[in-house]
Amino acid sequence: MTVTVIPWALAVLLLSVFVRGSPLYWACVGWLRLVMWGARVICGVRARVQGLEHLGNEAVILCSKHQSTWETFAFPCLMSHPLCYVFKRELLYIPFFGWAIARLDMIHIDRSKRAEAWNKVAEQGRHYMAQGNWVIMFPEGTRTPRGGQGVYKSGATRLAVATGVPVVPIAVTSARCWPRKSFLLTPGVIDVSIGKPIASVGREPEELMREVEAWIEAEMRRLDPEAYPDGAAVSGGTPQRA
Repeated sequence: MTVTVIPWALAVLLLSVFVRGSPLYWACVGWLRLVMWGARVICGVRARVQGLEHLGNEAVILCSKHQSTWETFAFPCLMSHPLCYVFKRELLYIPFFGWAIARLDMIHIDRSKRAEAWNKVAEQGRHYMAQGNWVIMFPEGTRTPRGGQGVYKSGATRLAVATGVPVVPIAVTSARCWPRKSFLLTPGVIDVSIGKPIASVGREPEELMREVEAWIEAEMRRLDPEAYPDGAAVSGGTPQRA
Protein backbone atom coordinates (compact mmCIF):
# COMPACT_ATOMS: atom_id res chain seq x y z
CA MET A 1 0.00 0.00 0.00
CA THR A 2 2.78 2.43 0.89
CA VAL A 3 4.61 1.80 -2.35
CA THR A 4 1.59 2.18 -4.61
CA VAL A 5 -0.58 4.85 -2.98
CA ILE A 6 1.66 7.85 -3.82
CA PRO A 7 1.89 7.36 -7.60
CA TRP A 8 -1.76 6.27 -7.82
CA ALA A 9 -2.99 9.27 -5.80
CA LEU A 10 -0.92 11.66 -7.91
CA ALA A 11 -2.40 10.12 -11.06
CA VAL A 12 -5.92 10.54 -9.63
CA LEU A 13 -5.25 14.17 -8.75
CA LEU A 14 -4.03 14.83 -12.28
CA LEU A 15 -7.01 12.99 -13.77
CA SER A 16 -9.41 14.99 -11.58
CA VAL A 17 -8.47 18.12 -13.52
CA PHE A 18 -10.21 16.62 -16.54
CA VAL A 19 -12.88 14.23 -15.18
CA ARG A 20 -14.98 13.94 -12.04
CA GLY A 21 -17.77 11.71 -10.77
CA SER A 22 -17.96 8.01 -11.61
CA PRO A 23 -14.91 7.80 -13.95
CA LEU A 24 -12.67 9.21 -11.20
CA TYR A 25 -14.27 6.95 -8.61
CA TRP A 26 -13.58 3.79 -10.61
CA ALA A 27 -10.01 4.95 -11.19
CA CYS A 28 -9.59 4.99 -7.40
CA VAL A 29 -11.25 1.59 -7.10
CA GLY A 30 -8.45 0.29 -9.31
CA TRP A 31 -6.03 0.97 -6.44
CA LEU A 32 -8.38 -0.69 -3.95
CA ARG A 33 -8.50 -3.79 -6.15
CA LEU A 34 -4.71 -3.81 -6.11
CA VAL A 35 -4.74 -3.61 -2.31
CA MET A 36 -7.24 -6.48 -2.09
CA TRP A 37 -5.06 -8.50 -4.46
CA GLY A 38 -2.06 -7.82 -2.22
CA ALA A 39 -4.01 -8.82 0.90
CA ARG A 40 -4.96 -12.09 -0.78
CA VAL A 41 -1.63 -12.98 -2.43
CA ILE A 42 0.84 -11.56 0.10
CA CYS A 43 -1.11 -11.99 3.33
CA GLY A 44 -3.44 -14.89 2.53
CA VAL A 45 -6.63 -12.97 3.35
CA ARG A 46 -9.60 -14.12 1.27
CA ALA A 47 -13.22 -13.00 1.20
CA ARG A 48 -16.38 -15.10 1.19
CA VAL A 49 -19.43 -13.03 0.21
CA GLN A 50 -23.11 -13.93 0.41
CA GLY A 51 -26.22 -11.87 -0.29
CA LEU A 52 -25.10 -9.85 -3.32
CA GLU A 53 -28.33 -10.96 -4.99
CA HIS A 54 -30.21 -8.72 -2.55
CA LEU A 55 -28.79 -5.64 -4.26
CA GLY A 56 -30.40 -4.34 -7.43
CA ASN A 57 -30.12 -1.02 -9.22
CA GLU A 58 -32.27 1.07 -6.90
CA ALA A 59 -30.73 3.50 -4.43
CA VAL A 60 -29.92 2.05 -1.02
CA ILE A 61 -28.13 3.06 2.16
CA LEU A 62 -25.63 0.43 3.28
CA CYS A 63 -25.23 -0.03 7.05
CA SER A 64 -22.24 -2.17 7.90
CA LYS A 65 -20.51 -3.62 10.92
CA HIS A 66 -17.14 -1.90 11.26
CA GLN A 67 -14.19 -3.92 12.59
CA SER A 68 -11.31 -3.05 10.29
CA THR A 69 -9.86 -0.98 7.48
CA TRP A 70 -10.51 -4.01 5.27
CA GLU A 71 -14.21 -3.37 4.64
CA THR A 72 -13.67 0.28 3.75
CA PHE A 73 -11.33 -0.89 0.99
CA ALA A 74 -13.21 -4.04 -0.04
CA PHE A 75 -16.77 -2.78 -0.39
CA PRO A 76 -16.12 -0.54 -3.44
CA CYS A 77 -14.59 -3.61 -5.11
CA LEU A 78 -17.70 -5.68 -4.37
CA MET A 79 -20.50 -3.25 -5.16
CA SER A 80 -21.79 -2.48 -8.66
CA HIS A 81 -22.55 1.19 -7.92
CA PRO A 82 -20.24 3.97 -6.74
CA LEU A 83 -20.27 4.24 -2.96
CA CYS A 84 -20.56 7.55 -1.19
CA TYR A 85 -18.87 7.23 2.20
CA VAL A 86 -19.77 9.46 5.14
CA PHE A 87 -16.58 10.10 7.11
CA LYS A 88 -14.86 12.58 9.40
CA ARG A 89 -13.10 15.33 7.49
CA GLU A 90 -9.79 14.67 9.28
CA LEU A 91 -9.19 11.83 6.81
CA LEU A 92 -8.76 14.43 4.08
CA TYR A 93 -5.52 15.56 5.73
CA ILE A 94 -3.78 12.20 5.19
CA PRO A 95 -1.10 12.87 2.56
CA PHE A 96 -1.88 11.54 -0.92
CA PHE A 97 -4.69 9.17 0.17
CA GLY A 98 -6.76 11.97 1.72
CA TRP A 99 -6.01 14.35 -1.13
CA ALA A 100 -7.34 11.82 -3.63
CA ILE A 101 -10.59 11.01 -1.81
CA ALA A 102 -11.21 14.75 -1.44
CA ARG A 103 -11.77 14.80 -5.21
CA LEU A 104 -14.48 12.13 -5.05
CA ASP A 105 -18.22 12.40 -4.40
CA MET A 106 -18.04 11.66 -0.69
CA ILE A 107 -19.59 13.30 2.38
CA HIS A 108 -16.93 14.52 4.80
CA ILE A 109 -18.28 16.08 7.97
CA ASP A 110 -17.12 18.00 11.01
CA ARG A 111 -18.37 15.81 13.85
CA SER A 112 -17.99 18.66 16.35
CA LYS A 113 -20.84 20.51 14.58
CA ARG A 114 -23.64 17.97 14.81
CA ALA A 115 -26.52 19.99 13.33
CA GLU A 116 -24.39 21.26 10.46
CA ALA A 117 -23.04 17.75 9.85
CA TRP A 118 -26.54 16.24 9.64
CA ASN A 119 -27.72 18.92 7.22
CA LYS A 120 -24.74 18.17 4.99
CA VAL A 121 -25.40 14.41 5.13
CA ALA A 122 -29.07 14.91 4.26
CA GLU A 123 -28.45 17.37 1.43
CA GLN A 124 -25.48 15.65 -0.19
CA GLY A 125 -26.80 12.14 0.46
CA ARG A 126 -30.00 12.93 -1.41
CA HIS A 127 -28.00 14.56 -4.23
CA TYR A 128 -25.53 11.71 -4.69
CA MET A 129 -28.20 9.00 -4.53
CA ALA A 130 -30.10 10.81 -7.28
CA GLN A 131 -26.95 10.48 -9.38
CA GLY A 132 -26.92 6.70 -8.93
CA ASN A 133 -24.52 6.43 -5.98
CA TRP A 134 -25.16 4.32 -2.89
CA VAL A 135 -24.52 5.91 0.50
CA ILE A 136 -22.61 3.79 3.02
CA MET A 137 -22.39 4.47 6.74
CA PHE A 138 -20.97 2.61 9.73
CA PRO A 139 -23.56 3.05 12.52
CA GLU A 140 -21.07 2.25 15.29
CA GLY A 141 -18.99 5.22 14.12
CA THR A 142 -15.62 3.61 14.73
CA ARG A 143 -13.97 0.21 14.46
CA THR A 144 -14.88 -2.29 17.15
CA PRO A 145 -12.76 -5.24 18.35
CA ARG A 146 -13.63 -8.78 17.35
CA GLY A 147 -16.57 -9.91 19.46
CA GLY A 148 -17.31 -6.33 20.49
CA GLN A 149 -20.32 -4.14 19.89
CA GLY A 150 -20.40 -0.37 19.72
CA VAL A 151 -23.33 1.99 20.12
CA TYR A 152 -25.42 2.03 16.95
CA LYS A 153 -26.28 5.62 16.08
CA SER A 154 -29.31 6.36 13.94
CA GLY A 155 -27.77 8.75 11.37
CA ALA A 156 -28.08 6.22 8.53
CA THR A 157 -31.70 5.35 9.26
CA ARG A 158 -32.51 9.01 9.77
CA LEU A 159 -31.26 9.64 6.24
CA ALA A 160 -33.17 6.60 4.97
CA VAL A 161 -36.46 7.80 6.49
CA ALA A 162 -35.90 11.34 5.17
CA THR A 163 -35.32 10.08 1.62
CA GLY A 164 -37.54 6.99 1.57
CA VAL A 165 -34.58 4.82 0.58
CA PRO A 166 -34.26 1.25 1.97
CA VAL A 167 -31.46 0.24 4.33
CA VAL A 168 -29.24 -2.78 3.66
CA PRO A 169 -27.54 -4.28 6.75
CA ILE A 170 -24.11 -5.88 6.31
CA ALA A 171 -22.16 -8.13 8.68
CA VAL A 172 -18.41 -8.56 8.17
CA THR A 173 -15.86 -10.56 10.19
CA SER A 174 -12.81 -8.55 9.11
CA ALA A 175 -11.23 -8.38 12.60
CA ARG A 176 -10.62 -12.11 12.28
CA CYS A 177 -7.78 -11.29 9.84
CA TRP A 178 -7.10 -7.55 10.21
CA PRO A 179 -7.81 -6.22 13.72
CA ARG A 180 -8.21 -2.53 14.33
CA LYS A 181 -5.05 -0.56 15.14
CA SER A 182 -2.89 -3.31 13.64
CA PHE A 183 -0.56 -3.30 10.64
CA LEU A 184 -0.37 -7.11 10.73
CA LEU A 185 -2.77 -9.27 8.73
CA THR A 186 -3.45 -12.89 9.64
CA PRO A 187 -4.19 -15.37 6.82
CA GLY A 188 -7.78 -16.55 6.77
CA VAL A 189 -11.26 -15.98 5.40
CA ILE A 190 -13.34 -12.85 5.98
CA ASP A 191 -17.09 -13.44 5.70
CA VAL A 192 -19.33 -10.71 4.31
CA SER A 193 -23.09 -11.20 4.64
CA ILE A 194 -25.43 -8.75 2.92
CA GLY A 195 -28.97 -8.70 4.23
CA LYS A 196 -32.20 -7.99 2.41
CA PRO A 197 -33.16 -4.31 2.02
CA ILE A 198 -35.34 -3.03 4.86
CA ALA A 199 -37.99 -0.50 3.84
CA SER A 200 -37.78 2.87 5.58
CA VAL A 201 -41.11 4.42 4.56
CA GLY A 202 -43.32 5.06 7.56
CA ARG A 203 -40.63 4.01 10.05
CA GLU A 204 -39.03 5.85 12.94
CA PRO A 205 -35.22 6.18 12.64
CA GLU A 206 -34.43 4.81 16.10
CA GLU A 207 -36.78 1.84 15.73
CA LEU A 208 -35.43 1.10 12.24
CA MET A 209 -31.84 1.20 13.51
CA ARG A 210 -32.71 -1.26 16.28
CA GLU A 211 -33.88 -3.68 13.58
CA VAL A 212 -30.67 -3.12 11.60
CA GLU A 213 -28.58 -3.61 14.73
CA ALA A 214 -30.39 -6.80 15.72
CA TRP A 215 -29.85 -8.32 12.26
CA ILE A 216 -26.17 -7.38 12.07
CA GLU A 217 -25.29 -8.58 15.57
CA ALA A 218 -27.22 -11.84 15.19
CA GLU A 219 -25.50 -12.44 11.86
CA MET A 220 -22.09 -11.68 13.38
CA ARG A 221 -22.68 -14.42 15.94
CA ARG A 222 -23.65 -16.85 13.19
CA LEU A 223 -20.62 -16.02 11.04
CA ASP A 224 -18.03 -15.86 13.82
CA PRO A 225 -19.29 -17.90 16.81
CA GLU A 226 -15.76 -18.20 18.23
CA ALA A 227 -15.79 -14.45 18.89
CA TYR A 228 -18.97 -14.75 20.99
CA PRO A 229 -18.32 -17.68 23.36
CA ASP A 230 -21.22 -16.76 25.65
CA GLY A 231 -23.65 -17.55 22.83
CA ALA A 232 -25.52 -14.29 23.33
CA ALA A 233 -28.06 -13.21 20.75
CA VAL A 234 -29.27 -9.69 20.13
CA SER A 235 -32.87 -8.58 20.41
CA GLY A 236 -33.83 -4.96 19.95
CA GLY A 237 -30.24 -3.82 20.41
CA THR A 238 -29.82 -5.40 23.86
CA PRO A 239 -27.71 -8.55 24.31
CA GLN A 240 -29.90 -11.42 25.45
CA ARG A 241 -28.86 -14.90 26.55
CA ALA A 242 -29.75 -17.38 23.80
